Amino acid sequence: MRWLALAALAASPAWAQSDAEWPPFDASLIDACLESADRQTGTGTGTGTAPDHAACIGAASGPCIDSPDGYSTVAMSYCLGEELDVWDRKLNDSYAKVLEAAKAADAEMAELGSAAEKQEPLLRQMQRDWIAFRDSACSYEGSRWGGGTGAGPAGVDCSLRLTAQQYLRLRAWEPRHD
Repeated sequence: MRWLALAALAASPAWAQSDAEWPPFDASLIDACLESADRQTGTGTGTGTAPDHAACIGAASGPCIDSPDGYSTVAMSYCLGEELDVWDRKLNDSYAKVLEAAKAADAEMAELGSAAEKQEPLLRQMQRDWIAFRDSACSYEGSRWGGGTGAGPAGVDCSLRLTAQQYLRLRAWEPRHD
């Protein structure tokens, strides 16, 4: 999805922006935010308050866009795309962990002779369905701009937010090794 938005922008004269002119992007802001959310909500202190990890969506693209070089649509797409890449890597890592746990649970249930529905195929189908939803939702989001230059950043922002939300959902299902 990101490549589609960037390909569309590459056709515009504004794409001539050199690497030196890209706004600063700091991916570490996302991990710092996630860790801060865990600390502020008392994870491990028995407060029972769930961390607000969703507040970390946009933690890196926001400052990038708010920088002096971040206000063009090309720069916005760059900032949003860079953050999308971070969340996408996190999503893929989390999916692999949850998939491995689902396979292990299925094997354990099979050993017990359980007739419970297998988790692995359900997880795979859920992820395929989610990808189709994300792609459709973000195509629609971009179309709402009527072909204007805001369509690129809007589509990338949509992908970023939905990808981050899916990562957070999968992260909650990861086996914990405390």
